[in-house]
Amino acid sequence: MDEEEDSFEDAGTPLSAIADAFEELGRSLDSGSGGLPLFDFCKACSLVSVLFSCLGLAFKFAELEYVYKVQELSEASKSYDTLTSVLDYDVRHNTVKQPGSLSRNLRRVRQGLDLIRALFEQFLSSGALSLREAATTAYAEVCAPFHTWAIRTAVGAGMYALPTREQLLLKLNETDDSVRKQMERYIAASGPIIQYIDKLYLSKNITLDW
Repeated sequence: MDEEEDSFEDAGTPLSAIADAFEELGRSLDSGSGGLPLFDFCKACSLVSVLFSCLGLAFKFAELEYVYKVQELSEASKSYDTLTSVLDYDVRHNTVKQPGSLSRNLRRVRQGLDLIRALFEQFLSSGALSLREAATTAYAEVCAPFHTWAIRTAVGAGMYALPTREQLLLKLNETDDSVRKQMERYIAASGPIIQYIDKLYLSKNITLDW
């Protein structure tokens, strides 16, 4: 049994790759090397898009927005070294909250990371909890306060098209045991990254209520 589990983990899965990437970002933060590299951040964030695609129609809005904004930030990494430099530029030009600005894109990508974190926490909170219940709670916590009534209504309708727990595990190539381990790794690794981004905005006297 142990040999089977080892071979499964060695094969790698989307979740294990995501967890690896965010743990590496955490080590970068801990090293005190002068900020979080934008290129490395975007590389890790790009891996998360597969999770949105696995969730189907209900999270299509998040997938499209998330993927586009990660791509915009990835392109910007050719000119900006760190997340701090992105924010500094928009602060100087008074464009932080302007539609299409890199700082606004970063804020939305951070929201996407937090949505997945909240979803995983709900998913793991009880083995009996359906994916729809977990996703509904996570969306209400992270995204709903910032969305219009029309978007919230569309998302609510789409929740009924979510895959079952079993279908999601199959899509992710995980078992009940392995998915818990990988989700817990992501929750633990993404938390400090999300907090770092929030503190970065607050350090520039930018509120988080947008």
